[in-house]
Amino acid sequence: MAQALTVLTTTDSAAKAEELARGAVEARLAACAQISAPVTSVYRWKNAVETAEEWQVLFKTTQACYTALEAYLVAAHDYETPEIIATPVVGGSPAYLAWIEAETMVP
Repeated sequence: MAQALTVLTTTDSAAKAEELARGAVEARLAACAQISAPVTSVYRWKNAVETAEEWQVLFKTTQACYTALEAYLVAAHDYETPEIIATPVVGGSPAYLAWIEAETMVP
């Protein structure tokens, strides 16, 4: 079975989050994307501490699709330096993990 990953990004609106999610799923770079929001992010940017309301998007994908998913997110995202963090899935329902593998394709 393919190594499953969750990949997290954030954006500044629900509409942008849905656009990123839908584009990745339609391209089969992710089997699923869940949008959570709003969250409050506190971060350092250009020598200042900023606070912003953001929407998190959590993609379910495979290691084989990661490079293409990352390239898609960098190209489609409007942040100068978008958050893109991949975490390996170390366990899970075999049926769900098989579904992720079946619904994703390396371009």
